[in-house]
Parts: sequence; C-alpha cells; structure tokens
Amino acid sequence: MPGKRDIATRRELADPSASQQTDATETSGTATATGETTLAPVLSSVAQDYLKVIWTAQEWSQEKVSTKLLAERIGVSASTVSEAVRKLADQGLVEHARYGSITLTEDGRRAAVAMVRRHRLIETFLVNELGYGWDEVHDEAEVLEHAVSETLMARIDAKLGHPDRDPHGDPIPSVDGAVPTPPARQLSDFQAGETGRVARISDFDPAMLRYFDSVGIALDTPISVVERRDFAGTIAIRLGDRTLDLGSPAAEAIWLTS
Repeated sequence: MPGKRDIATRRELADPSASQQTDATETSGTATATGETTLAPVLSSVAQDYLKVIWTAQEWSQEKVSTKLLAERIGVSASTVSEAVRKLADQGLVEHARYGSITLTEDGRRAAVAMVRRHRLIETFLVNELGYGWDEVHDEAEVLEHAVSETLMARIDAKLGHPDRDPHGDPIPSVDGAVPTPPARQLSDFQAGETGRVARISDFDPAMLRYFDSVGIALDTPISVVERRDFAGTIAIRLGDRTLDLGSPAAEAIWLTS
C-alpha cells in the first residue's frame, strides 16, 4: 500500500526540462528572517518532487525504490524516470547502480525531508485554520509547497504550535531534519485480541479517507481486533460499542500504536 501521494503534476514530471533552468543544486543552508536554517537546496520543483517520492516510498515500507516503482507512483514512463534519476545522481542527490535500487545521499535526504516538512505543515494549516477536509489537502499542498518562503513556513509552524504530525498522522520533520516517527504497526498485522490507537492513516486514496470519516475512524481512535478472516481478506474490529468489518486495503491503510 503506497503511502503519501507526494507527487507533482504529471505534466511537470513527464517533462523535466520544464524547470531546467533551476536544475542546479546548492546544498548549503541559508538563514531565514526568523533565524532558522533552510534545509532545502535550490532545486527545480520536479527534482524536489522526485526526491520527496523516493523518501516517502520508504517511510512506512522496506520496499526498495526502483525506476519501475517510481514510474508507477508518478505515472510517467520508465525512461522519463531514468533520465530524471540520472540528473539527480549527477547533482549528488541520489545513488543508483544500473538495475539496482535508488537511494538518497545525505544531501538528497536533507532536501527531501525539507519538502516533506513543507507539505505536511501546509496540510495541517489547511485543515486546522482553513477548514479543509483531510481528504482535500494533498493536492493543494502539492502546489503551495513550492511557492511559499521559509519565513512563511516558520510563521505557519509557530501559528500551529509546532505540530509533530499532519492530519493523517504522518510525522512532520523538525526544522533540523529530525523525523518523530511513532512506533506504529499496520492494523492488518494485528491479531485477534490485540488493541491499539490510530496513529496514522494513509492518504493515498481520498475516497477511503471519506469512508473512514463516515464510520468514525480518525487519529487517536482506539481499535480492538475481534477476529481475523484471512481466507476472506477481512478483519473485524471494535469501535466503541460496535463492530465493523474492514477489507484488506482499509486494514493496510491504518497504523496503530499498541
């Protein structure tokens, strides 16, 4: 089950030359008006999005990142991904052995985490301050994260009280790049009799988020596993005083802390 849908528009990703003039990278930090240091190097929005997708692909999964996986996540051809990854490797942001997995260098990770921080702070601001639903914020944040200044991001962070998670429970990296990931497991891995509290819900499918809203599943909701029906691909859970059957996709989209 993919995690965050942190990708740019297909037009931009399919045409890396759209931002060719800003392909060069500068990895040294610069001080903001608030005294914070920006972690994001000067990169095109396309490069930033590729780095973000690579990082988020492994945030909640041990799956290796390949050109095939990136092509599936982003919705472009493998050849387009290969060219983009080659440019990132030339900039010292990723490492990619031929036919091997794609990994971020330290500079690449720093840039990726900075973009993840922006994205999740903006999502949180849209929900908490502007009344957006948690199923609506991804695409808005996807656009805004490339347009706002570090000063504005610092003001948003302060306005929100320096939150450590976004509306879906994904951790918001700190300004120094630390990621406060909770020790959570997927509901699909819980056995009958185990209980937990919702720590994170994948935002990959907005329709699923709306379904969770309709049945009362949200962050911090306590859930008990009543019965697993692996042969049928369902899991029965208890929410308060009622029982609910969830299919495998829904159970895989929910992370619980014990």
